[in-house]
Order: sequence, then C-alpha cells, then structure tokens
Amino acid sequence: MWGNLLIKMLDRLVKRGALTLTMPNGEDFRFGDGTSPKVGVRITDVNLPLKLLKNPELAMGEAYMDGTLLIEGDDVRGFLKLVISNHEDGNLPGWQKLMKSFRIAKRVWDQWIPQKQAKSNAEHHYDISTEFYYLFLDEDRQYTCAYFKDPDDTLEQAQINKKRHIGEKLLIEPGMKVLDIGSGWGGLAITLAKEYGANVVGVTLSEEQLKAARIRAEEAGVADKVEFRLTDYRNVDETFDRIVSVGMLEHVGQPQYATYFEKIDQNLADDGVALIHFIGRTSPPGNLSPWFQKYIFPGGYTPALSEVLQRVEKTKLQQADVEVWRTHYDRTLNAWLQRFEARLPEVRAMGYDERFIRMWRYYLIASELSMSDMPHVLFHLQLAKHQDTVPVTRDYLYTETQEKVVDLRAAE
Repeated sequence: MWGNLLIKMLDRLVKRGALTLTMPNGEDFRFGDGTSPKVGVRITDVNLPLKLLKNPELAMGEAYMDGTLLIEGDDVRGFLKLVISNHEDGNLPGWQKLMKSFRIAKRVWDQWIPQKQAKSNAEHHYDISTEFYYLFLDEDRQYTCAYFKDPDDTLEQAQINKKRHIGEKLLIEPGMKVLDIGSGWGGLAITLAKEYGANVVGVTLSEEQLKAARIRAEEAGVADKVEFRLTDYRNVDETFDRIVSVGMLEHVGQPQYATYFEKIDQNLADDGVALIHFIGRTSPPGNLSPWFQKYIFPGGYTPALSEVLQRVEKTKLQQADVEVWRTHYDRTLNAWLQRFEARLPEVRAMGYDERFIRMWRYYLIASELSMSDMPHVLFHLQLAKHQDTVPVTRDYLYTETQEKVVDLRAAE
C-alpha cells in the first residue's frame, strides 16, 4: 500500500530528469522525461516508503545515512539536483504542500532558542573535534562563505578576501573596540587585531572553538588585543565602536531577531558601524529542512530579508548598505566537499564511521545545491545609527581602507 502511494507521489513529483527506483521486492519504476540528471536508487527497507511519505526531506537524508536508500554510483549530487529541480517546480502533491505550510507556520516554535538551548545547539555542531574541521577548511579555519574576487582565487585567498572586505566595511581605525558575535576559531578577530589595529572581544558558545581561538591568538602575537569569551551575545553589556557577526544570525532563531538587533543597538556606539554577514533567501519566509534541523543545525534558519529588516526597523539602527553575494557560497561549499572527500582516510582514522561520512557528504552537497539551485544567497547588512557614519558610495571599500591596512602592516 505505502509503496503504491510512494510511486504515485514520485510520478507527480518527477517531471524533469530520469529517476529509476528499485523497490525492496526488486521491482523497477521509472519517472521523468529521460533528460539529465539520470539517477538510479534502490530502497532496501520495506518501512522506508511510509517514512518518505510522512516526512520526505527527513527520511531521504536518514535513509542515505543508514544505507537503506542506495544511490547508484553514490551520485548524491545528481540525485539531489533531480529532487530539488522538481521540488522547485512545485510538483509536490497537495498534502505535501500542506505539510510544508504547517512546518513554515510552526517555525516560530522550532526556533525558540533560550540561552541554554543556544549553547546545546552550538555544541551539537561545533564541538566535533577541531582537528576534523581542520581537514577541509582553509588555513585560517573560516567556516563561512568565502569571497571569490577572481575566478582563479584559491579557497585560502577567497577567505582572506572575505575578512578584508568585512574589515573595510567596518571602517576600523587602530584602537577601536570591536565585538565579534560568534567568533568561531578566531580567524576574523585575529585579522581585525593584526591588520587593522582593533581591540576585539569575540564571543562563542563552543568550548572547542574557544580553546582553539585563544591558542591561535597567542601564536599570532595578538593575545593582548583579542579577548575570547564563552558567553551568549545576550550577556555582553559593553559599548563597542564596531560590531560584526559572521554566520551567526542563522543560529539566532527567528523569534529572537528582536532581541538580537536590540542588543546590537544597545552595544553599538552612537557613531558605530555593524556588519551582519548571513545566509538568507530571496523567496518569502520558509523553514529549514527537518533533516538539517535534526542532524546539522538544530534551531537553524535562513531568513528572508523581510524578516530581518522588520526587526532592524524597530531599533535606532539604519541600513547603510545591503550587499548580495551570489555563487560565492556554493563555490565555498564545493571546495570544502572536495577537501573532505580527499581526506577520508584521516576522517576514518579519527574514529568517524561510514554513517557519519555519508551524513557529512550529504550535508555539504545539499548545502551547495541549496545555494546554486534554490533561492538562497549571502547577505551583507551594514548598519549604523546616522546616515553620514558610512561613506555614501562604495569607493572606500577598494581604496582608502586598503591603503590604511597596507600602512599599518608597513608600520609593523
């Protein structure tokens, strides 16, 4: 019965591409128009059809992790491209659309993240061993979107570009006090201290990241300029000349946006500048995949710009600039994927099993395709309290501050 209903759902869903499905009894079914991508999958668990009908996004990822959904040639990319392209065409049956609408409506409850839950969410993803992340990230351990100014940029160069672009937008002068919300492994804070002369306070909820960041600040010779704290951003009460938040808003939770931007407003000096770097969507508000919620980013969400700005508008903060990065994140994710796949022997040597490897592969490929094949982009939201705090053209991003950085390096 459930197998027949799954066949009917797939027949309605898959109009483009070519999907061959082999059921547990060995029976084959074909869907689509025969064009690329062409993918074959086999279901080995008789209970999987019902799971796919009830919650396809969650069940699909879980089944791949568990080995009960076998993809021919392990072509996860081809399989997800086929699913995403047909999903974006709106070919879901009515009851699936209704379930998706329900998940969007209840996202407020799913993303209610008090401080205790925020720490638990951070630990879930970021307290995997630091050595594991070092296998596939760039040399500075940047775990957010890189900025490819040139088609030939390496991942390392693109991450340097990203940090300097942020530094330029913050208009940092030597001696300024900067708050880095979600400071990760410390790379941005160290760069702002070393190249721009800032005094930086970085806050994180990950003990693993905190330990690594403090060590790195010592090694970089800026421990006197950078202070890393294990605390929630809501507990910070000082005033800062500049505030930066990179890849953090996605973890705040939509119900906390008011608190988040009110806190930035309270902590930012009257002549200060803030820069919020976050993944968002160019479509109306939605919800994060249930699989991502369970296995990768509990409480995570990529907001529509409208959801963010309505909260900014209730503060004294003004939008000084909004920049949209397109294609940069899918290229970043692809670079991480290639490095991850190349170092699988080391991943296994660390004690991670094949289920974890399949989970991480699925995560990186799905994330890349969400940026290239779905309405997701990277937003740079620059905020200030007065219209004249930030230059009225973007020329300063490519001239004045660049020269200041060069001068500061020369002085060292």
